[in-house]
Amino acid sequence: MLLRLDTKDTRPLHEQVAAAVRRAVAEGECRPGDRLPSAKELAEALDVNVNTVLRGLRDLRDDGLLEFRRGRGVTVADGAERRSGLLEQARALVAEAARSGYSRAELIEMIKEIP
Repeated sequence: MLLRLDTKDTRPLHEQVAAAVRRAVAEGECRPGDRLPSAKELAEALDVNVNTVLRGLRDLRDDGLLEFRRGRGVTVADGAERRSGLLEQARALVAEAARSGYSRAELIEMIKEIP
């Protein structure tokens, strides 16, 4: 699993860690049942404190995206890909824009203008 944090992102690091894992799940890089690397391994890869990683992972557990199992580590929960519905929402937005007469390029420009 290749996770990266954006050094320009102003959100707290634990939120960035959680967002990176969410994205990996949403893009199919991590599937339900897959085991995540240990918090220590993730912390080393991301160059952050292990407690920061644990806080982000606990947030995802609380959202139902991850499961913590004693002796098995942290795994992606069944149905996690459905909980990451951003892609479906984006598809719906593109379809709605087309129904309203807007091209993808025009939709992208609208999105860029949102503060």
